[in-house]
Formats: sequence, structure tokens, C-alpha cells
Amino acid sequence: MTASPPEIDPRAQTALRRLEWQLRRRSVQTLLAGGYRSVFRGRGMEFDQVVRYEFGDDIRDVDWNVTARLGDLYRKVFVEERELTVYAVVSDDPALQFGSGAASKREVLLQLAALTLMLAVVNRERAGLLHVRPDGSTAFSPTRRRARILSALAALFAAPPPDPAPPTPFAPWPLISQQAPQGALVVWFGEVPNQAPPPEWAAFRKRHPVIGVRVEDPWERDGPTAQGVTAYDPAAGQLVWMNDTPARRAAHAAWRAEREARWAAWWPNPGDRLVVRADEDPLAALVGFLRARSAGALRDAS
Repeated sequence: MTASPPEIDPRAQTALRRLEWQLRRRSVQTLLAGGYRSVFRGRGMEFDQVVRYEFGDDIRDVDWNVTARLGDLYRKVFVEERELTVYAVVSDDPALQFGSGAASKREVLLQLAALTLMLAVVNRERAGLLHVRPDGSTAFSPTRRRARILSALAALFAAPPPDPAPPTPFAPWPLISQQAPQGALVVWFGEVPNQAPPPEWAAFRKRHPVIGVRVEDPWERDGPTAQGVTAYDPAAGQLVWMNDTPARRAAHAAWRAEREARWAAWWPNPGDRLVVRADEDPLAALVGFLRARSAGALRDAS
């Protein structure tokens, strides 16, 4: 369903103000240094028209054929330069509730989604949100208005974590295909999908640039350091005993390899996937990724 932005919950408001303060303090707007070009869109995807070149425009966009014919500098304009929608999809899987440190994967993932949409609004993009859960979904229409985005994010932060062990397999992809605005950049936040990409995924990626973002807990990467520990499995809803044995290490390595293969199958281009450790700064990780992705897009197009 599509929701109207609710009143901002005081606790969510405090968390969001803290994230906004981080954006301002670190001057993330300098990502656009050298002229307005969004860190999300690169050089654009589809040619639209030519316009007269103005000081500060990218010289690599000059259309030399038109320039030679008309005797003045003209540059190419791409569709994405006119308007871009950044559409965040938060796939709220029960497994995200796991955390071996100070923050759960879910907490870090919600921060990443909020920072992404705030940065989009700072960059004068339209920003929208789809919150997908095993028990339903909530969509917030794209907007450039800061207040509406903050209200949508407040609803996201205030939503309780989903119950463990959903009765049916959790597959949000058909819903994402239906809800994503035409031509939007889709930024997906969630667990590594537990299935191979469906046949329609390749067609969806042709219609939309898609970035995948996930959070990795240190235990997922290295396993627990203690000889034996009891941990809560949020997907199963029960406590499990974990000990460090050669057999468990081998099983863990096989699990990691299989999961990374699925991750790469969904996002074949390494520049379209971001893995953030639960114990690192989410804003620094996001900004570094967007800078690298923007620089890579410019190199590829030049």
C-alpha cells in the first residue's frame, strides 16, 4: 500500500536529526564539487537533447558535430540530468536482527537507507521509499521535500522488527518491480537473497540501475572468537550453541562462499554492490562507495 507520511515519532526524530547532523558536519555536499552532477547518476543513461554549453559544464559532454555545424559550443543532455528518482527498498528480513556487537545489522541498515535518501534530497533528487516485510509492505511516494522524506524515514525507524520464522518464503522482488518508479535508481537494502535471481531480474536491471547494499556482522565474516558461545538466531527464534571446531569452520567457509556467489549473481557488477561491516561508520562507507561509483561511471563514459 501507499502511505501518507505520519507524524514523526520523537525517538525516530532524534535518530534522524543525529544522522542529518552527521551529513552537515562532514560536508557531504562537497561530493558535487566541480559543478552539479549527482553522485547517484554519473553521466546519465539516455541521450535527450543538446543545449548551449555554459561555464562549469563538463567538457566531455560537448557535442562536437553540433558545435562545428553551429559555430558555438553545445553539449549533450541526458534524461537523468533533468530528473532522477532515488528509490530505496528496505527488505526487512528477520535475520537482520542479529548482531554480535553494539548494533544489529538491522540498525545499521536503517541508518544506511536514511543517509541515502537524505543525501538524495540534498542533491536535489526525488527520493522514495518502499519498506518490505514478510507480513506486508509500505510505500512512500517520491518527493523532493525534506519534511516528507523525514516523515517516511520516521515511520521506517518506528516500525517494529518483523517476527522470526515467517510462515511463507520471503520474496519481495515482484513487489519491487511493481512499485519502482519508471527509470528510478533502485537502492536495495537487505540480506543476501536466499535464492537465485528470477528470470525477470535481468529485464528489471535493464530498466533500472540497481545498487545492492547489505550489512555484514563480524561473526558472519570470521565466526565467534570464543571457544564456545550461546547466540540467538533471529530467523529461527531460538538460542543456538556455537563452538570453534574444524568442522564448524569448514561449514562456515562453505556457507560464506555460497552466499557470496548468490550476492554476485544478483549484482554481477562489483560497482553496484556495497557491503558495510556492522562495526564501521555507515556514513563513511556510503560516501566512499558513492564517490568510487561516480568516478567509475565518468571513466567508463569518457
